[in-house]
Amino acid sequence: MPQYFFHIHHDGPSRDDRGEHLRDNHAAWKEATVMAGKMLEDMDGRLKPGHDWSLEVTDAGAKVIFRLIISAEYPQ
Repeated sequence: MPQYFFHIHHDGPSRDDRGEHLRDNHAAWKEATVMAGKMLEDMDGRLKPGHDWSLEVTDAGAKVIFRLIISAEYPQ
C-alpha cells in the first residue's frame, strides 16, 4: 500500500514524518478531509482572520497529491 504524509501549515509548518499506509488516493483524500475537520474543531476558535490553515497530502516521494486550504479573512 502507498504511504501518504499529512503536513499542517498554520502559523508555521508541522511536518508528518511517519505517514500512513492507505489503499489509494481516494482513501488519502477521505483521511485528509476527516482529519482536517477534527483539527479545525480542536482549534476551538483560534483560527483568526488574516491567517490561513492548510493540510497538504504528499506521497512517499514528497509529491503533493492534495492541498486543503482554509483562508480566514475580514470581508472587504
